[in-house]
Amino acid sequence: MQALRDMIARGEILAEGGVQTDQIQPASLDLRLGTRAWRMRASFLAGKGRRVADRMAEFEMHQMDIEGGVVLEKGCVYLIPLMESLALPAHVQAVANAKSSTGRLDLLTRVITDEGVEFDRVTPGYTGPLYAEICPRSFSVLVRPGMRLNQIRFRAGQAVLDDRELTALHARERLVSGAAHISEGLGFSVDLRPDHGSLVGYRAKPHTGVIDLDRIGAYAPADFWEELHAGNGQLILDPGAFYILVSREAVHIPPEYAAEMAPYLAMVGEFRVHYAGFFDPGFGHDAAGGTGARGVLEVRCHEAPFALEHGQIVGRLVYERMAERPETLYGAGIASNYQGQGLKLSKHFRAP
Repeated sequence: MQALRDMIARGEILAEGGVQTDQIQPASLDLRLGTRAWRMRASFLAGKGRRVADRMAEFEMHQMDIEGGVVLEKGCVYLIPLMESLALPAHVQAVANAKSSTGRLDLLTRVITDEGVEFDRVTPGYTGPLYAEICPRSFSVLVRPGMRLNQIRFRAGQAVLDDRELTALHARERLVSGAAHISEGLGFSVDLRPDHGSLVGYRAKPHTGVIDLDRIGAYAPADFWEELHAGNGQLILDPGAFYILVSREAVHIPPEYAAEMAPYLAMVGEFRVHYAGFFDPGFGHDAAGGTGARGVLEVRCHEAPFALEHGQIVGRLVYERMAERPETLYGAGIASNYQGQGLKLSKHFRAP
């Protein structure tokens, strides 16, 4: 948090009207939607030597002023310039990811930049604008300027823990309940045999109403989700369907560290586990009032039905060393909707 404030003061992070204090999170900065949206016929990356603004004409279908709120329709691709821009030093790069609530709505939101060749990656020394590419995949959503669908964090040097360092950290801190499966990160498995009750997850309904992203606790889960209940510890995933499941393990993120979900490995099976992607310092940790928190799994099946088994490893959590301990931890003194969570839908839905 301190380093982010210093970057803002030095003009390395810029924003229309200035950066708001509550955008600054323990290890990241919330990004805000601008005032116009472009409906695109395809997703794209700018590519080396090319600006996003110069390529938009190739893919633009129409423009919209979103000041009064507009609906982004399911299955369509939109591009919205963000209020923030960057002027990074040569040794600093950035990584973006969707916020937790964004991912739990199956709202694919990625940052692109001028000359970018990857989504959600900002090259060292980048100077220029930021854009959000948004593709609602399960639900149409109502958006307005200033909404925060993704976040960005900044890196200088190599901070990722290797397996030896991660094993040592687990020995000191006990990062996960149960056995630790450490191989290129900390393994996550799926819980399909809950200790209490029979609910193991939710499947998005195919035909629903619009979700206004400003409305918190406003929607009945049954209008948008089908409950999934425990059977024999197995769940057959339907191609094209979107699921909210939960990890078998409870995880802790010590205050001096943050963590990111590693990209899905195709050899695991015919499905994708798409996480919002980032766990703040203090997530699930007793220093922030936590007692461990499960990882919510955002799962989409691909070409063929796939049988997911209880305890099957479906993802990896990569830990990173913070430059310094944040002044405020996730769950301690800031709005933290998912501290101590189990199986939980996004904050837009009422508790079942």
